[in-house]
Amino acid sequence: MTPRIPAAPASPAPAAPSAGAAGPDDGAAGPDRLAGAGLAAEPFFLMARASTMGSSQANRALTELGLKVRHYSVLGLACSGLEPTQRELSQFLVLDPSQIVAIIDELERRGAVERRTDPRDRRSKILVPTPAGEELYARAQELVAGATARSLAALTEEERDRLLDLLRRAAF
Repeated sequence: MTPRIPAAPASPAPAAPSAGAAGPDDGAAGPDRLAGAGLAAEPFFLMARASTMGSSQANRALTELGLKVRHYSVLGLACSGLEPTQRELSQFLVLDPSQIVAIIDELERRGAVERRTDPRDRRSKILVPTPAGEELYARAQELVAGATARSLAALTEEERDRLLDLLRRAAF
């Protein structure tokens, strides 16, 4: 079953200014002035910009839970039932193993996850959620869904579905 990208809420919260947006006294028109540059037609730039803007929205939403997108991603994989190893997390999220360790350490201190010995390879550790971690993830999912809806508000439901399909194909 394909997860749905939520539609924008009926009354979306006002968008925060873009990073690097021009201030009222600096005389520049802001980042929209550069949208006609050749760079704005390059897929990798557009994917990176959309990702950065979406992550920024999600990070703002997750602040109330004391999480960031990276914590959310690790917690989501822990709650998936797949019992990922730290190495798998590092590879899947394309993060340095030391970053994964730091994120897991923080989630573990919060009582959201536990490391357990991997029954398939006793040298490895798997990550499993605690009941508190599952509850935290459910709350975070709601916040991220709202941030996603705000980030993709300019798209129709069909366009959001198509975008999700294309991103999945590009990523895997």
